[in-house]
Amino acid sequence: QVQLVESGGGLVQTGGSLRLSCVASGRTLGHYGMGWFRQPPGKERDFVAAITLSGGSTYYADSVKGRFTISRDSAQNTVYLQMNSLKPEDTAVYYCALSRPGYTAYTFNSGYMGLTSYDDWGQGTQVTVSS
Repeated sequence: QVQLVESGGGLVQTGGSLRLSCVASGRTLGHYGMGWFRQPPGKERDFVAAITLSGGSTYYADSVKGRFTISRDSAQNTVYLQMNSLKPEDTAVYYCALSRPGYTAYTFNSGYMGLTSYDDWGQGTQVTVSS
């Protein structure tokens, strides 16, 4: 069983920055990648960014490209989401997630944006961007 714990959320003004962290504990061997998703109030949970745990390939939603950066520290079992130039529309609960075990490069690259590609989720951390 894997546990994911997010931290780093908070209240920030438009144009500000935050760095989210997601620490994974337990057996992560065999999981191909991790992702960040977000859920604004009253809306669905959407893909933000993903990273492969071995090679460090990264993927981003169009809405955050150029502003957000996902990275990993394999030694610390931690994935980060650096968020710059924040906008009010970035306000949401942010969740990290671990891909299903056994995913290959092909299956992860085909499905990293989908909720069903992940089966371990953190509890979420609130990010609020004031205008």
